[in-house]
Amino acid sequence: MPIRETLFLGRGDVRRLLSMETALPVVESAFAAHGRGETRMPPKIYLDLPEFKGDFRAMPAYIPSLNAAGVKWVSSHTANPGRGLPAVIAVLILSDPETAEPLAIMDATHLTLMRTGAAGGVAARYLSREDSHVLALVGAGVQSHAQLDAIRLVRPVRQVRLSDPNQAAVQSFMDHFGADPELEITICGDGREAVAGADIVVTTTPSRKPVVRRDWLGDAVHINAIGADAMGKQELETAILQDARVYIDDREQALHSGEVNVPVSSGAWSADNLAGSLGEVVAGLAEGRTRGGGLTVFDSTGLAVQDMAVARAVYDRAVKEGVGQALPLATE
Repeated sequence: MPIRETLFLGRGDVRRLLSMETALPVVESAFAAHGRGETRMPPKIYLDLPEFKGDFRAMPAYIPSLNAAGVKWVSSHTANPGRGLPAVIAVLILSDPETAEPLAIMDATHLTLMRTGAAGGVAARYLSREDSHVLALVGAGVQSHAQLDAIRLVRPVRQVRLSDPNQAAVQSFMDHFGADPELEITICGDGREAVAGADIVVTTTPSRKPVVRRDWLGDAVHINAIGADAMGKQELETAILQDARVYIDDREQALHSGEVNVPVSSGAWSADNLAGSLGEVVAGLAEGRTRGGGLTVFDSTGLAVQDMAVARAVYDRAVKEGVGQALPLATE
């Protein structure tokens, strides 16, 4: 019996098939399944390449309810934007878990961008105040675009306060959103100015020292800490974690390479203080934002189950719409 042909989906195909409106509910469902313990996801494997200012990561996962298994091979090369390339480049293989047939090979650069943004939207839905309308973005790279797109689907965002020393990134952000009549965008001189008075703060930097301080924030703010995704990275002052209810996407990944990794390794903050995982909150197994308010933090490291759930949605739609190129990988 011949193996099924494998569908190849390039970046243009994935862009056509995957919108934030599609990604958000799929990622929310993936979080819930992970929170209930219904997924299998080994920890990320890192291949560090300091001589190239980057690394590769292998991210496998299996979601029984979607009959989807696979692995994403993703890079984070911080020098790439200066070369005119994305900082994150990724490829994903989606397989049939029963037969091991490779269903699809797809560009996952746009997929990674969208599922990370969608995770921020899910976190905002469950951890921010329902009336949150002032969004601060510390970091103006492409992930800030995805975060804004996702968060405005779940919260009435009207004011955006943006900070980034990279003027090209700021200009790109304004080219994308500046003409939107529903948004009032303010370019701020620094992070302190950006987060002042914000309801939701999103950090999307590669920083290894805090870019947001506790005394800059009000007492009912939600923070999506997106940038810390490797050992040694830290965007938030430890005092923020000490005052906040902190939620992670995956405990093992977060302790290794999330926002909490530096405070935990230094002994300045204990993992015993974690309020739970976002998946547990979505699944109704842990409490999210309380009526009493207070600071909340979502520590996002990025989950392979998010990738597989979104990849399955992309693949199913591609098959339905006849998008992509069939590759006979099993030819003799």
